[in-house]
Amino acid sequence: MRTFVQVLVNTAVANLTTNFLWFAVVFWVYLETRSILATGVLGGIYMILLAACSMWFGSIVDRMRKRRVMLLSAWSSLIAFIIGCALFFTFPEATLLDIRGPLFWIFTLILLAGCVVEMLRNLALSTTVTLLVPPERHANANGLVGTVQGIAFIATSVFSGLSVGLLGMGATMVIATVFVAAPIVHLHLLRIPEPEIVHDPDRRAVDFRGGMTAMLAVPGLFALVLFTMLNNLSGGVFMALLDPYGLNMFPVEIWGLVFGLASTGFIVGGIVVAKWGLGKNPIRTMLLLVGLLGLLGMVFTIREWPWLFIAGIWVFMALMPAVEAAEQTVIQRVVPFEKQGRVFGLAMTFEAAAAPITSLLIAPIAEFWVVPYMAGAEGEAQWGWLLGEGESRGIALIFLVSGFLMILLAVGASLTRSYRVLSRTWLAAASSAQQTSPEREEPEHEEEEHQPRRG
Repeated sequence: MRTFVQVLVNTAVANLTTNFLWFAVVFWVYLETRSILATGVLGGIYMILLAACSMWFGSIVDRMRKRRVMLLSAWSSLIAFIIGCALFFTFPEATLLDIRGPLFWIFTLILLAGCVVEMLRNLALSTTVTLLVPPERHANANGLVGTVQGIAFIATSVFSGLSVGLLGMGATMVIATVFVAAPIVHLHLLRIPEPEIVHDPDRRAVDFRGGMTAMLAVPGLFALVLFTMLNNLSGGVFMALLDPYGLNMFPVEIWGLVFGLASTGFIVGGIVVAKWGLGKNPIRTMLLLVGLLGLLGMVFTIREWPWLFIAGIWVFMALMPAVEAAEQTVIQRVVPFEKQGRVFGLAMTFEAAAAPITSLLIAPIAEFWVVPYMAGAEGEAQWGWLLGEGESRGIALIFLVSGFLMILLAVGASLTRSYRVLSRTWLAAASSAQQTSPEREEPEHEEEEHQPRRG
């Protein structure tokens, strides 16, 4: 557990830094262009890159020692941020902000790559729960992960808004580049005890088939991943429109603070899971909470009231750690350790592929149709009784519909045979006296990895 905590904190610092820069880029682009389309496209591309890389990342996690995977991720982020700094200070900001020009996309895609590669560390972190934590404590450990991620999320939103508003994008770039290097030093000093990696002659660089085979071997697990993927369709709506809604309501410095305050719910939710777990059936817990998230999505922007918006985000964030921990806990319990990287990567591929669909679709729909419609007399007459009046009523209408669809999804999933089958599989694995877990061995030196591995 002591080693796990060190790995967790190291990953949290890295996540804070990469998310700090990504939040700052989104704030900066929207404030300078006022384009929902630009921020929606950036969010969509971010999720497309996650979907495209997750299976590859998962295969890397299964092929390499976890510490080496984390170092690969950390150095890749640092190199990308250094290149981004060079571009920012070489070209005028007006050139970089021209979304019709190539430099805007080169600059943002390089920074995106540096942020996306951080997912490699997160996948490795999920497998270290199995490696370093007793099986009966997996749900609690995943809750602890949610707590630490919540702390990083709060700091990210607050610092990004303040940094862009008070220091400018140039100073923000430098700060992110300096601080992304800090976890690298700690990683070079850290040792993670891990058994010898068994070579799989059929495993490929991007082992989609191996991940799918391992997932299908557990009845109902693929259905769980599909449910999460469909749920992420609504996540794409929030990804594309939450920042424009908040930035219309608050100045950028205040929006960063407000989002940070509301995100304390993430910490509270993570603490609850870390202390009490997810109940006897994490799958049932997940479906119940997704239904509640849908209800919140319907009502937290029903009026342009700051207190309602902040309270809604807070409760939304408080429920998210349990939803995320439920899927991770199930995979950690029912999938063999040596295959978990590929299964986590495959799950992330499906889930990340969903959000860009709605993000890329909803951004132009919101900017060119829904927002102008709701700002006009016809939209106000038809929907004013429900959504009131204000600058962001078009976005509120989209949130309302998205939340309703989340409720339908949760209710429909709870009635399926796959839900009942996976629940039985989980309960059987939880009650079994013989749990499959990796051996707890002494740390092996990295220099020994060149020796032949067992076939």
